[in-house]
Order: sequence, then structure tokens, then C-alpha cells
Amino acid sequence: MSGRCGLVAVVGAPNAGKSTLVNALVGQKVAIVSPKAQTTRVRLMGVAIEGEAQLLLLDTPGIFEPRRRLDRAMVSAAWGGAQDADVIALVVDAATGFSQRIEAMLDTLNGRREPRILILNKVDATAKERLLTLAAQLGARVAFEDVFMVSATTGDGVADLKRALAARVPEGPWHFPPEQVSGATDRMLAAEVTREQLYLQLHAELPYASAVETEKYEERKDGSVAIHQQILVGRPTQKAIVLGKGGSRIKAIGAAAREELAGLLGRKVHLFLHVKVKPEWEEDRGLYREIGLDWVE
Repeated sequence: MSGRCGLVAVVGAPNAGKSTLVNALVGQKVAIVSPKAQTTRVRLMGVAIEGEAQLLLLDTPGIFEPRRRLDRAMVSAAWGGAQDADVIALVVDAATGFSQRIEAMLDTLNGRREPRILILNKVDATAKERLLTLAAQLGARVAFEDVFMVSATTGDGVADLKRALAARVPEGPWHFPPEQVSGATDRMLAAEVTREQLYLQLHAELPYASAVETEKYEERKDGSVAIHQQILVGRPTQKAIVLGKGGSRIKAIGAAAREELAGLLGRKVHLFLHVKVKPEWEEDRGLYREIGLDWVE
């Protein structure tokens, strides 16, 4: 279909609410959301439609100070996602306000040639005076073309933002059929959903010491799908945490992930989870390919 179509790179510090905002713009869940920071690892693309326009939303990993190889790959993915975007949307947690992380991002944004807009998120939890002060502070540092104040959680201001983004993208054919809401493969989506359940159910017990790899994704004749996944952890103690007493925790993780995947894929899902101790999983090039990240030296 022709009309308008363009790439919107959604960048910001961890926990600014980028994934929630992408989901709100699309109108359904396409990116994993967790109270833990840095949960987005891959550049999952949400596809939103507003009138004649198709918006390709890159939900980038939160930009932070990289320490490990995985961190460096995530930060590289974030700025790589902004490359040649029609709009770079910087999402700032208005409740948290100005921080050192924001400072570093503003310096990088100043060197970008793509159009930049500022989105102050979580306005439902922030006093109006504070919002205006923060917008002025950030606007003095970077020449943003526009400023939006939204709450991705309540939906406040999201419709106005979506209309403005649609007006900014160039004329051109749509890249995806109207019914498609994500550029991620079903394999990648399945891994992200299971990883989200790891975060939600284990909280601080298993920080970032895990990855999920979809080993097999089989379409069955009855229309259902069988998904075999491996949860990689660094130590035997972490394996015990994921399994839980008598396997209770992994059953709960599997049940919740299966139910969500069935809703997202619109079909019955058979999900098989296996936990493997792999101390050096962060050094596995193949795994980086599987979860959609580039290997960064």
C-alpha cells in the first residue's frame, strides 16, 4: 500500500518506558516490558498505522555505560537503530528527570543529523512545573524539533504523538502488510516472551545472568506450533533458581509464556523449556546472531 512510511528510532536511558510507549503506539504488545532496567536486548520493530502512514518503530536497548561484551552489543544496537532514521525520538522519564545518562545521550544526539524529537514520559507521575523546567533544560542542550508530554501507561498524549510522527515520515510505499504489527520473527518473539517471564517471576534473584535461545520452532499439521527453548545461565546455583523447588518455577514460567505466546501468535503453543549451565554464554557469537545483536569487540 502506498502513502507514507518511515523509521522512528526510540532511544533513551534504561527504564524510561520506551517499550511501553512502542506498545502503546502499535496498540498491542510487541516489545517486552519489565520493571527491571535494560530488558530490551534486540531491536524489535513495532509497526504502527496512523491514517495513510505506516510507522516502523525501533525499540532500542536502553543506552547506558557498557561494561561487558553484551552491554557493548546492546549500546551498539541502540545507536545503530538510530542510523538513517526519519525521526529519532528521545524518551526521558520525567519523574526521574535530568541524569548523567541523559547528559551523555544529549552529547551524542547533538552530533546526529537525523531530525530529533523529545518525549517526556510518565507525566502522570510528575508535577507540571517540573515538566516545563525539564523540557527547557533539555531543549537548551539539543535543538529538538518538537516536545511531547505523554504517559505511555495511561495513554495520555499518545494519540497526538502518533499523529505527529505520521506527519513527519516521508511519502512512500508501506514496508509491511497492514495486519503485521512487528518486524521481529516469531522465533525472536518467542525468546523475548520467555525472557520477560524470567524477569517478572525471578526479579533480583537472576539479574542479567540469563539468555533464552529458541532452538526449534515447528509448525504442526493441526495448526499449533511446538517451540523448544534453552535458558542459558552462568552457574549451577542460577539453574536451581530457574528450576525452583521440584521444578515448580520453570513450570510457572513456561505456563505464563505459553499463554502469552498463544495470544500473540493466535494459535495453540506447545512450549518446551530446558535450562543449561553455560558459564561463557556471553562469548557465544552464534547466540548473539540468534537474539539479533552484532558481535562487538
